[in-house]
Amino acid sequence: MKGFSTFENAILGYHDDKSLSCGPLYSRKKLVERTRDFIRQFDIRPGNPLLRVGLLSGGNQQKVVLAREIHANPDLLLIGQPTRGVDIGAIEFIHKRLIELRDEGKAILLVSVELEEILALADRILVMAGGQITGEVAAKDADTISLGLLMGGHKH
Repeated sequence: MKGFSTFENAILGYHDDKSLSCGPLYSRKKLVERTRDFIRQFDIRPGNPLLRVGLLSGGNQQKVVLAREIHANPDLLLIGQPTRGVDIGAIEFIHKRLIELRDEGKAILLVSVELEEILALADRILVMAGGQITGEVAAKDADTISLGLLMGGHKH
């Protein structure tokens, strides 16, 4: 939510996290401290947890969301367009974090229109065209031509 501060965005969807409260209310100090950790770990710029998240670049907004979701330690992470609008350095950082999660045994469902991103991150690729799955390919066997054909509706 672009009107909220960075630290408020860092808890969206995780309001029941008791480690962030002080009695029945949230501890602003704990929220800001955790967001400062996110800022350090994910190189979010500018590094001000009080700043409205809408003032951050799109890439840094993406990193706030990614930090929040990874912090929750999910077994399954559904990620759509994780590097859209992100600079090259941030792309490398995000890809590295996703690979680390995969290596930890986390399941990741990645939705992306970036073929290079899919080829770099996926173990298995499902392609859809016209609302139907047109093929499934092991990433090691995939290339841009075969994926392009599947995207064009040619069944595998």
